[in-house]
Amino acid sequence: MSRTAVIAGQGALAETVVAALDAPLVYALEGFEPGIPAQPFRLERLVPFLDSLVEARVENVVFAGAIRRPRLDPEAFDARTAQLVPRILTAMQSGDDAALREVLDIFEEHDLSVRGVDELLPDLVPAAGILTGAPSEADRRDAEQAARILRGTGEFDIGQGVVVAQGLCLAIETLPGTAAMLEFAGRHRDLKPDPAGSKGVFYKAPKPTQDRRIDLPTIGPETVSQAVAAGLAGIAWQAGGVIVLERDKTVARASNAGLFLWARD
Repeated sequence: MSRTAVIAGQGALAETVVAALDAPLVYALEGFEPGIPAQPFRLERLVPFLDSLVEARVENVVFAGAIRRPRLDPEAFDARTAQLVPRILTAMQSGDDAALREVLDIFEEHDLSVRGVDELLPDLVPAAGILTGAPSEADRRDAEQAARILRGTGEFDIGQGVVVAQGLCLAIETLPGTAAMLEFAGRHRDLKPDPAGSKGVFYKAPKPTQDRRIDLPTIGPETVSQAVAAGLAGIAWQAGGVIVLERDKTVARASNAGLFLWARD
């Protein structure tokens, strides 16, 4: 009988995925343990870890949660994993997306099928539509401008989010993440040309060239709270490309705060 393994990262996504699957095996990269029980593994011993997955009859692997680049210990590499280092380092020089794709290739070379969260749990990824609220025409223009910005920055492997208000870019998501970007946007909300005009939109989308089996953008109740604190009108995202955690709670929090949530086609 085949099994599914979850490579769990930090944040609420891993717990949601594990709870929804049928008795998966749960692993976590050492140093990035999630808030759920998980067996640790080290990247320096990646090949023995992959062998153990095959021996446990794992066929499908799903990555869920945030993982940053670990610090590698040259002394800890086994001989077979060490042979992969040139491949991984070369890919890392091209950015996080290239490095992740290289890791996925290595998994599949060991006959492990990497599945996306959206494939296994499609209900987590809303189709096109407005979940709550009503974006104004100005909000729609801001969302379109935000989508154009992310399409333009995608090739630079920068981030998956942007804040646009009155047609102007207030903040772009970079390595510090979504919360830092929204905090920055909130601090500089007075830069909008018309204080009485549209408040602004937080827009999220996958990078145009990223492999969607890993690192799909995610929003949830805390994202809504952060957008409220930033003084924004709502959150929009690319329909079919963003995971919404705790959807009922997320929608209720946005509705109570007067924010719109829009999966934009």
